[in-house]
Amino acid sequence: MKLRISFLSMPQDLDELCFLSAQSMPSLKVSQHFQVLKLLGEGSYGKVMLAVHRKRGTPMALKFFPRQSTSLTSFLREYNLSLSYCTHPSLTRALGIFFSTPTYYVFAQQAGLYGDLYSVIVSEVGVDEDCVQRVMSQLSGAVTHLHSLGFVHRDIKPENIFLCDAACRWVKLGDFGLARAVGTTVRAVWYESPFCTPEVELAKETEKVPEEEEEEEEVEDIWITVEPCIDSWALGVLVYCLLTGCFPWEESTHHDRGYRRYEDWFYREQEQNPGDDEDADGLFEGLSPLVLTLLKELLHPEPKHRGSPEEVLSYLGGPWLMETELEERRRAEEAEKEATKIRERAGVEEELLREGRGER
Repeated sequence: MKLRISFLSMPQDLDELCFLSAQSMPSLKVSQHFQVLKLLGEGSYGKVMLAVHRKRGTPMALKFFPRQSTSLTSFLREYNLSLSYCTHPSLTRALGIFFSTPTYYVFAQQAGLYGDLYSVIVSEVGVDEDCVQRVMSQLSGAVTHLHSLGFVHRDIKPENIFLCDAACRWVKLGDFGLARAVGTTVRAVWYESPFCTPEVELAKETEKVPEEEEEEEEVEDIWITVEPCIDSWALGVLVYCLLTGCFPWEESTHHDRGYRRYEDWFYREQEQNPGDDEDADGLFEGLSPLVLTLLKELLHPEPKHRGSPEEVLSYLGGPWLMETELEERRRAEEAEKEATKIRERAGVEEELLREGRGER
C-alpha cells in the first residue's frame, strides 16, 4: 500500500505525517520487489544499498535502519521529511516507498550513482576551484530552502553530499536523521569534529557519577537550541576542506590548538589592529581575501553574528585561491598592456592619415 501525501510546508505537520504513515507501513520481502546491486554506504544509522525496482526498472537507493537500534518514530521522521519537504533539486528526496522487514525499517530514495563528495577530495590538495564553487552554489540553495521551511540539517559534511555526475555539476545533500525544526531544544550530538559548532562547548555541562563508584566517569548532558547558524558553520568548514583537502582543526573547542589559533586570528581581524596581517600561522595559506571574507562570515565564533548560507552566492565568480587571483591580475595587466599598444598604434595611424591629408 502506498501512502499519497501532498506537500506540506510547516514543521509541526511532520508529526502528523509520521502518525499517518505509521498506520499504513507495509511489510515486504526485499528480494521480491528489488534487485539489490551493491553497497553504497554504511554508518551508525545502518546501510544504503543500490537497487533496481523489479517492476519499474528504476534505480534507487534503499536505506536500511536496524529495528533493534532505530525507533519507528525516528525512521518515519526522516522518511517523511525527505519525502514531503526536500523539493529542492540539491536535496535527496525519498521516493514514496517505505516498508519494514523482520530486522529493518527501509525507505527508497534518489540514488547518488557517483558516490559522495568525500570520495573526490584529494588529501591536502582539495578539489578544483570551479568545482568548489559549483558545489557551494548548489548547497547554498538547498540549505536555504530547508531553512525556509523551518528545518536545520545539523549534519552537513562531505559524506552526506552525494554526486549525480563525476564533475560535481549536480550534487545532493542527504541524510536527514539529525534534521530538526528551528527553535526546538535538543540534546546535542557531541563528537570530535570540526563541523561541531563552538557553542556546543559553551553549553556543555558535566555531571560526575557518585564517589562510591570505583571509576569516575563524566556524563555529558548538553542541550542546545536548533538554529540555522549551525548549518552555516558546517558550510564554512566544508568550503575550507574542499579548497585545501584538509580540515582547519580537529574540533571546535578551546582544547584544540588549531581552533584557538583561528579564534585569535578572527578577533584580531575584527579589531583591525595595524600590523596584524598574520595568517593564523599559515592556516589560510593560499586562500584569497575574497574567500577569507566568506569564511569569516560563516565561521563567526558567535552564532548570532554568523552569516546565512545564502550569503555564499555573493562570493561566487571571484577567485577563491590566491594563485587564481594572481593569474587574473597577470591576465588583466597583459590585457591592459595590449590595449595600450592598440591605442598607441591607432594614434600613430591617425596622425599619418592627417599628414596625408595635409592636416595638422
